[in-house]
Amino acid sequence: MKARLPKGYGGGGSNNIQQLARQAQKLQDDMAAANEELEAKEYEAAAGGGAVKVKVTGKMELVSVEIQPEVVDPDDVEMLGDLLMAAANEALRTAAKEKEEKMEALSGGLNIPGMF
Repeated sequence: MKARLPKGYGGGGSNNIQQLARQAQKLQDDMAAANEELEAKEYEAAAGGGAVKVKVTGKMELVSVEIQPEVVDPDDVEMLGDLLMAAANEALRTAAKEKEEKMEALSGGLNIPGMF
């Protein structure tokens, strides 16, 4: 007995594979372009009501730190460190979340190892 494929399947053979390969290449190109765009973008976050502001890039690199003079207390250096850490972590989370959302939108939710 011969197996029958549903209508629209089979018969295309190498054409279907070539079309799939083109789609995969386009997806990979789109994702690479989006990744490049996101890596160039800067994200800013603040802590302590704006007393400390940091900027990071989409490459997850810290590029600037602004500290208001009134939070520089030599007797409480630990608080300043906490504010810096909070602001940096928030900026990094924002960058990571945007990257994840953009890549998920491009891939349609596919989880393709090695793509991003």
